[in-house]
Amino acid sequence: MLKEILDGVAIVELGNPPMNSLNVALRRRLIEMIRRMDSMPEVSAIVLVGAGDVFSAGADISEFDTKQAFSEPSIHAVMAAVEASAKPVIAGIAGLAMGGGLELAMAAHYRVAIAGSRIALPEIKLGLIPGAGGTQRLPRAIGLEAAARMICSGDPVRADAPSLAGLFDLVVEQNLLEACLGLAHRIVREGMKASLLRDRAVLAPESPQFMQELEQRAGSKGQWPPAVNACIACLRAAAALPVDAGLAFEREAFMKLFDSPASSALRHAFLAERTAAKIAGLPAQAEIRQIRAAAVVGAGTMGAGIAMTFANAGIPVRLLEMKSDALERGLAVIRANYEGSVRRGKLSQEDCDKRLALIQPTLSYEELRDADVVVEAVYEDMDAKAGVFRQLDIVCKPGAILASNTSTLDLDKIAAATARPADVVGMHFFVPANVMPLLEVVRARETSPEVLATVMKLAKRLKKTGVVSGVCDGFIGNRMIDPYLRQAYFYWKKGRCPSR
Repeated sequence: MLKEILDGVAIVELGNPPMNSLNVALRRRLIEMIRRMDSMPEVSAIVLVGAGDVFSAGADISEFDTKQAFSEPSIHAVMAAVEASAKPVIAGIAGLAMGGGLELAMAAHYRVAIAGSRIALPEIKLGLIPGAGGTQRLPRAIGLEAAARMICSGDPVRADAPSLAGLFDLVVEQNLLEACLGLAHRIVREGMKASLLRDRAVLAPESPQFMQELEQRAGSKGQWPPAVNACIACLRAAAALPVDAGLAFEREAFMKLFDSPASSALRHAFLAERTAAKIAGLPAQAEIRQIRAAAVVGAGTMGAGIAMTFANAGIPVRLLEMKSDALERGLAVIRANYEGSVRRGKLSQEDCDKRLALIQPTLSYEELRDADVVVEAVYEDMDAKAGVFRQLDIVCKPGAILASNTSTLDLDKIAAATARPADVVGMHFFVPANVMPLLEVVRARETSPEVLATVMKLAKRLKKTGVVSGVCDGFIGNRMIDPYLRQAYFYWKKGRCPSR
C-alpha cells in the first residue's frame, strides 16, 4: 500500500483493483498506514492515490448484506483517521471518485484532480444516501444548491466542472502525481495549516427559494422516493446543525434506508446486472472487433428504434427497407422522436441534427457492404429472417457481425442460412429500442467467442445492459411472460374473490 517515499512525501496507494472499492481489508490497511506515516519523522506529508486508472469507486457492494459491510474499522473510522492525521493528507484523483471514494477524498486535507476525472455520489440509485459524510462535507465545499443537485441525481460530474470549483485545490490536465508532490512540498515549506471541509461553513443556495422549493416537492405525497427526501433532510441538517450532529443525522438516515425493502431490491438488481456481465465459457482475452459502422434491416417500430440507438451512440447506421413508403414511415418516426426530445428540452437542436445525419436510408442491400454489424429487425417469421440472412451473407464483408432481433425464433436455424454461422448472434432489443435498457444477447451454437465479446462491449457503448442467453423458446424475457402472467392472474382473482 505504501508505494514509495519521495522527498519526505509518502505515496499511499489504494490497492484493491480494478475499482479500489473500500472493503474491510482496504479500510484496515488504510488506517494502519495513516497511523504508521504519522509516527515516521521522515514523512512530512501523505498523498493518497488509486491503483490503476481510478481513485476509488466507493463501498464494495458485494459486502452489503454480509457481516463485512459494517465490520470494524468502519468507513467512518477511516474518515476520522484521515482528518485527524498529523501530516497533511492530499487526495490525488484520477479516473473515478465515486460514493465512499469521493467521501474519502473530502475527508483529506487537500484535493488534486485530473480534469477529465468523473466525480459522483451515486448512492441515490441504490435507494440510499451518501453515508460517510457526503451530505455534510459536499455542501461545505461547493454550496448547498450544487450539492443538492449532485446528490439527488447521483450523476457523475467532470472534475473541472465549474460547479465543483470549491472542491479541489488543483485541477490539472496531466501529471497528477507531480502536481500532488508539488502541492505537498509547498504545504510543508510554507507551513500551511490543514484545511478540512468539516471546518467550513455551508454555502447558501444561489437562489434563496431553492431549498424551500425542494422541500415542498419532497413533501408532496408520492412525489419522490424516500432516499431523495432523506437527502434533502440531511442537506437541511448540514445547514442547520454543527458538523458532528449533521454526520450523526446522516448516519441514522442511511441505516433506515439500508434496511428498507426499496434499497434491498435496488441493490439486488445492481448485483444481478454485474453477475449477468460474467459470461461462462468466454475467454478473458477474447478478441474484440472494431465497430465503426452499423446497419439495420427493417424500418418498422423496432428497426427505427434500433437505428436511433446506434445514432445516439455516435455510430453511423444504414437503415434498409425494400419499399420507399415503408422507409419514409420509419424515418418520419425517427424524426418525430428526436423532435419531441428537442421540444421537451432533453436534446439540443444541434445534437438532434447530428443524430439524424448519422442515419442514412437505403433501399439496397449493396449499401450494407461496409457495415461492421448488421441487425435484422423484420417481422417474426423464420422464412423472412432466413431470407434476410442469405442476402447479408452475400453482401456483407468478411468479419461483419450478423445479428438478429428475433425474440422467439431458433437462432441456430437462422445462422444456418449463412456460410458464416460463427458470425451470427442474437441482439434482441425491447420496445422502444432507443429507450429500454435491456439487450438480450443470444449465443447460438456456433457463435464465436470474439463475436459474443464484441457484442457485449457494444451493448455498453449503446448504454444497454447486455444479458447473455442460450437458444431456447422465448430466450429470457419472453420465457418469463407465462409465469409472470400466471401470478398476476392469481393476484387478480384473489382480489376479485374475497372468499379465497
